[in-house]
Amino acid sequence: MASTPGILTDWPWTPLGSFKYVVLAPWVVHGTYSFMVNQGHDRDLSYFLILPFMLWRMLHNQLWISLSRYRTAKGKGRIVDKGLEFEQVDRERNWDDQIIFNGILFFLGSRHLPGAQNLPLWRGDGFVMTFLIHAGPVEFLYYWFHRALHHHFLYSRYHSHHHSSIVTEPITSVIHPFAEHIAYFILFAIPMVTMAFTGTGSVGSYLIYVTYIDLMNNMGHCNFELIPNWIFSIFPPLKYLMYTPSFHSLHHTQFRTNYSLFMPIYDYIYGTMDKSTDSLYESSLKREEESPDVLHLTHLTTPESIYQLPVGFASLASKPHTSTWYLWLMWPVTLWSTLLTWIYGRTFVLERQRFEKLKLQTWAIPKYSLQYFLEWQNEAINVLIEEAILEAEEKGVKVLSLGLLNQSEELNRYGGLYVHRNPQLKIKVVDGSSLAVAVILNSIPKGTIQVLVRGNLTKVAYALAFSLCQRGIQVATLHQSDYLKLTKSFNATESKLVLAKSCAAKIWLVGDGLSKEEQLNAPKGTIFVPFSQIPPKKLRADCNYHCTPAMKTPTSLENIYSCENWLPRRVMSAWRIAAIVHALEGWNEHECGYTMSDINKVWQATLRHGFQPLTTTATTQTKLNQ
Repeated sequence: MASTPGILTDWPWTPLGSFKYVVLAPWVVHGTYSFMVNQGHDRDLSYFLILPFMLWRMLHNQLWISLSRYRTAKGKGRIVDKGLEFEQVDRERNWDDQIIFNGILFFLGSRHLPGAQNLPLWRGDGFVMTFLIHAGPVEFLYYWFHRALHHHFLYSRYHSHHHSSIVTEPITSVIHPFAEHIAYFILFAIPMVTMAFTGTGSVGSYLIYVTYIDLMNNMGHCNFELIPNWIFSIFPPLKYLMYTPSFHSLHHTQFRTNYSLFMPIYDYIYGTMDKSTDSLYESSLKREEESPDVLHLTHLTTPESIYQLPVGFASLASKPHTSTWYLWLMWPVTLWSTLLTWIYGRTFVLERQRFEKLKLQTWAIPKYSLQYFLEWQNEAINVLIEEAILEAEEKGVKVLSLGLLNQSEELNRYGGLYVHRNPQLKIKVVDGSSLAVAVILNSIPKGTIQVLVRGNLTKVAYALAFSLCQRGIQVATLHQSDYLKLTKSFNATESKLVLAKSCAAKIWLVGDGLSKEEQLNAPKGTIFVPFSQIPPKKLRADCNYHCTPAMKTPTSLENIYSCENWLPRRVMSAWRIAAIVHALEGWNEHECGYTMSDINKVWQATLRHGFQPLTTTATTQTKLNQ
């Protein structure tokens, strides 16, 4: 919001929240009904096509968002190195408001503006007229209006809201107060109204002109340079007629230069062209893809998780993953993307961060959680992971975190398979088990005398049971098979490792495989502490559920604008943090397979670098006593 919000700052439908689209319902229903019922001249195709046109604009904008985040994460052509934050994502989440607003005005214009009914699909004279008027009056008026918006009176009340984003994304282009959008629509409507009054309008002209505005707006607010310099070499005057992302980026960093809309000619004429425009353009083009120091590998979870990636829907990615009802409406797209990744999927870059002197990246393996439980998929999954490790090795990555990918002994021996196949690896492969164990141990309250271990036993579960027995805490299991596996793995006295006959323990350490019946049989007030990377489904309102092993990140960790799966904001999984700490400390060994780093050493190093526990033992103790 602007520093001193003026009148007409908020959109009229803001109180409706996610139901704001109902304001379009009267026109959408009327347009559809009229098209279906009427015949001949009364059947107005142009009126009916307004809704599909709005949907096209939303898709067009979303494609730019995904492309921008992907390219910025890779680093090639990046302009500004500063990262995004959740505050900016929240401020820009309602980028579709301007599409709703424009849609209402198009519906009204199509009904009441002379010459706007029953438009033909194409007229060349109207198309030429539109772009001549845009290049002349629209660009000229916008330049001076934009300069007026930078006067302190209007800037503090309106335009400062837009300039809150120093690092721009495509959708930053339309993040303005309602009053500004009214002025912008009046400007951009000049060519469109002229077409209507002169009878030269057509569906194609309106579609191309508005798409051109969206294209240039989105392109100019990308934080990477994508206009090749050979275009300007072939036709040098083009630099006066078309701006670039680096040109407009300077307006957001310098504020008092580069005011033009899409054609920089007026900045040249009136002396407001930033002197570093050409040099920034050249240096941005020369920037190569970034090679990270620490790489985190992850994978997709559910079919709908594709929308919750940083390159997906920005507002969903900025919140912990939950099941959202309206995503079910997109099942055709979901099914198509699932089949595409299943058949022909390649590892791709998701996001980047910076912490101290380390450059961090996350790559996604295009496999879903379900596929990790299908034995016939194991080889394909392992090939993708191994290829990613070898690619990271070529890029000079120092430490690689396996994240969600070391879920089972059967799949890859907790990551040891890749080190065994490639003994010459310089990159250090870290599964993060030691820190996951440390996080859980330090969330168990002092004075605890018994815990129950339930779920599929993993490397973390064995280490937890062993550490708890060493601390004098009794570890109970419900099934004899689990009891035998644990007793075989380490020498535990009978009094510290027991086969329980009931579910009386109030602290349950749970992993994948915890059944619904077992959860329902737990005593009231039970605290479920996951040792797996995927949390159990919360079935009990009278019990407490910890999140999966994770910690709060230091504020100095930059460019965190999305949530890691189901974790809260600025919280990172222990498996991922472990690789960062491994690199910071310069440890020169792998932590994967059946080896595990010193738990206490890893814990102390993690705290020393500013990562903080989510749940203190005091908090857990309070819950336990309730």
